[in-house]
Amino acid sequence: MAFVHLDVLCFYSLLVCTAFSSVSSNAEIKVNPPQDFEIVDPGYLGYLCLQWQPPLFLDKFEECTVEYELKYRNIDSEDWKTIITKNLHYNDGFDLNKGVEAKIHTLLPPHCTNGSEVQSLWSEATYWKSPQGSQETKIQEMDCVYYNWQYLLCSWKPGLGVHFHTSYQLFYWYDGLDHATQCPDYIKVDGQNIGCRFPHLEASDYKDFYICVNGSSDTHPIRPSYFIFQLQNIVKPLPPDYLSLTVKNSEEVNLKWSMPQGPIPAKCFIYEIEFTEDDTTWVTTTVENEIRIARISNESQQLCFLVRSKVNIYCSDDGIWSEWSDEQCWKDLSEEKRSLFSSRHILLTE
Repeated sequence: MAFVHLDVLCFYSLLVCTAFSSVSSNAEIKVNPPQDFEIVDPGYLGYLCLQWQPPLFLDKFEECTVEYELKYRNIDSEDWKTIITKNLHYNDGFDLNKGVEAKIHTLLPPHCTNGSEVQSLWSEATYWKSPQGSQETKIQEMDCVYYNWQYLLCSWKPGLGVHFHTSYQLFYWYDGLDHATQCPDYIKVDGQNIGCRFPHLEASDYKDFYICVNGSSDTHPIRPSYFIFQLQNIVKPLPPDYLSLTVKNSEEVNLKWSMPQGPIPAKCFIYEIEFTEDDTTWVTTTVENEIRIARISNESQQLCFLVRSKVNIYCSDDGIWSEWSDEQCWKDLSEEKRSLFSSRHILLTE
C-alpha cells in the first residue's frame, strides 16, 4: 500500500511539473509590437491612413503568419472599432472635428506558440487637427439634400459674431476623386458664400462623402467644420403625381398614383398616404403605388387623399420625405343631384 501511495504522489508531481514546464515554455515566447505606428492624413478631409512596420526580430517566426489587431475611434466615442489584418496599413473615415486615437499589437497564432496565442504589448498613436479660431466662428445649421438622387445642394449659416466680410469655402472628397475639390458653384447672399451647388457626382453613391467648410477673415481665424454623409441617405425625391381615386361598389376605395419621375428605381420607394373621409383623417404607408381601403360609411360625401415619397430601407439607411402631392378628391355627385332636385322642387312648389 505504501508503494502504491508513493506512485500516486510521483504521478501527480509529474503532472504538475509538465504543466509548469508548458507554462514556462509559453512564457518564453514573446513578440514585439509593430514599429513606427502612425496616423497619416493624406488631405481627404477625414479619410485617414493608419500605418505601421513589422515588429523587430520577426525573423524568429518565419514559419508563422503574423497578424495585427488594430483598434481605433474618435476620442469621445465609447466604442472601439476592431480590425484583424495581415497588412501594414488600414484606411477609414473619421470626424476631424474631434481627435482620433488608435492602438495596435502583434498576434502570433497558436500553432507557432505551443498551442496558445501570443500577443505583444500595444503600440499607440493619436491625431488632431490643429485647432484654429473659436468654436463660435464655425458655420451653423449645415444642411445637405440630394434632390431626386440627381443633384446635391448644401447650405449653411455664418458663425456667430463673425465679420460681415468673412469668406467661407467648401471642399469635398469621396473615393474616386484624386484630391479634395472646391465647390464650383457657390450660393451667395450679399456677396457671402452660404451654400454650394455641386456638379454631377459620378459614382458617389454608397460611399462616404467628406465635406469641409473653412473660412478666412481679416479680424480673426475661422474654425473649420467637417462633415461625413452617404448621399443615398439624404435623398429627397419628387412627390408622386397623376393621382386617381376610384370608388367601387360604394364601399371600396382604390387609391393610385404614378411613381415619381427621375432615376430612383421603383423598388426604392416607400409612400405615405394621408386619406380624408369627410372630417376623419388617417395616415398609412406602403411600398406599392396603389392601395385599396374600405369606406367608413356609405353616407360620406367626400373622399380625398394626397401622398408623398421617400427612399426606403432597402436602398438607404434613411431618407427625406418629398413634398406632398396635389390633393385628389371624390365627391358624391348623386347626393348633390338629390340636393339640387330637392331645392328645385321646393322652388316649384312655392
